[in-house]
Amino acid sequence: MVDVGVIVPLKSFGRAKSRLRTVAGLDVDELVERLARAVVLAARPRATFVATDDDDVARWARELGAAVVLAPPGLNAAVEVAYRDLGDSVDVAVVAHGDLVDPVGLGDFCPVSDVTIVADHHGTGTTVLAVPTGAGFRFAFGPSSRALHEREATRLGLAWRTLTDSPWRFDVDEPGDLERLRP
Repeated sequence: MVDVGVIVPLKSFGRAKSRLRTVAGLDVDELVERLARAVVLAARPRATFVATDDDDVARWARELGAAVVLAPPGLNAAVEVAYRDLGDSVDVAVVAHGDLVDPVGLGDFCPVSDVTIVADHHGTGTTVLAVPTGAGFRFAFGPSSRALHEREATRLGLAWRTLTDSPWRFDVDEPGDLERLRP
């Protein structure tokens, strides 16, 4: 059986989601915390590692039973540090963004390819990424990350598969994404 660990990279709730901070009446800090909580809890019973540079988020994660990896600022840097730290403790690292609309099932996820990429609802980004530990994978979250992650898997000679119809393809980045949230 493959041992899987889940990495959830999180920045300070007060600094996250700058594009949503223009929405009148929206408590962005509360929304970010609520989405992140759902992702961390959905990752159970897998070993879950919150990668963060924020002491308050680290405390919050420990209260939820997650391990904390203190990481430098920046999404890719945080994921890279957590991925290296997982090292020999798990066979596969699943990186799950903390803003998934419906993270149900993360804790049961068993990738069937060396690398599994969950494309965002636009088809260009990556919301969930499963990679073998110790492979030297270089993370490239951000614009066009789906294609960049596919190329990285190919560079490493790893079989990969991209999912475009997963419920995990929906995250919350833009004001229009708020329509997918349940009340």
